[in-house]
Amino acid sequence: MNRQAQSAVLFLTGAALLHAGFTDLYLRYVKAGLRPLLLAAGAVLIVTALATAWYEWRRARRGGGAGRDHGHDGEQGHAHREPRVSWLLVLPLLALILVAPPALGSYSATRTGTALQQPYGYAKLPTGNGTIPLSLADYAGRAVYDHGRSLHGRPVRITGFVALDGAGKPYLVRMALNCCAADAQPVKIGLTGEVPPVLRPDGWLEVTGTYTTEQTRDPVNNGPIPYLRVTASHPVSEPRDPYDETWNN
Repeated sequence: MNRQAQSAVLFLTGAALLHAGFTDLYLRYVKAGLRPLLLAAGAVLIVTALATAWYEWRRARRGGGAGRDHGHDGEQGHAHREPRVSWLLVLPLLALILVAPPALGSYSATRTGTALQQPYGYAKLPTGNGTIPLSLADYAGRAVYDHGRSLHGRPVRITGFVALDGAGKPYLVRMALNCCAADAQPVKIGLTGEVPPVLRPDGWLEVTGTYTTEQTRDPVNNGPIPYLRVTASHPVSEPRDPYDETWNN
């Protein structure tokens, strides 16, 4: 591509990054904490594109290298004109702007071992007898590595999407990000108790339940999977951020 085409592609790339960063689209690709860097990268690309276009415009007005290239080597420059097919490079950028990819779901979760790791510590839970909202990773970490000490007798509320193993056993899952969707790994909890008789894979579910000592092993990597004894559940819409932001690596 010539300089003008390069600046156009740079501008479109920067615009796509800004569009993703100013909307929830970026949450499909990177974790929420990277939003400022994404916006900064988009701004830098747009400034670079505008500077390149301005430099080429000034160069053409002065009758500099661009004019000599077409005058002195007119036929050769015409023979080596960039193929129009190179503009197909813009299509992925348009797809980024126009199409929001689905979040990773049960297909990835059942083919990837649980990524549960022991956290550095546990935040103090609120006092009282009310239901405690917990992230799925927080519950799983407390259930496995803290042996449920902070969970005994406390009803908790957890949201995740449904995954079914080869035997049809239901799991509640959230995909955890270290950086971006490319490194997403599942954290899983098994469901027991008053589990709905019909569950749809990838359907989002909010469950209320209590800690149980029951555990199993992930058939993919032999990692620990704790269980939750369900007392109530109902379908919910996919959250704004489908990935688990509370993941500690």
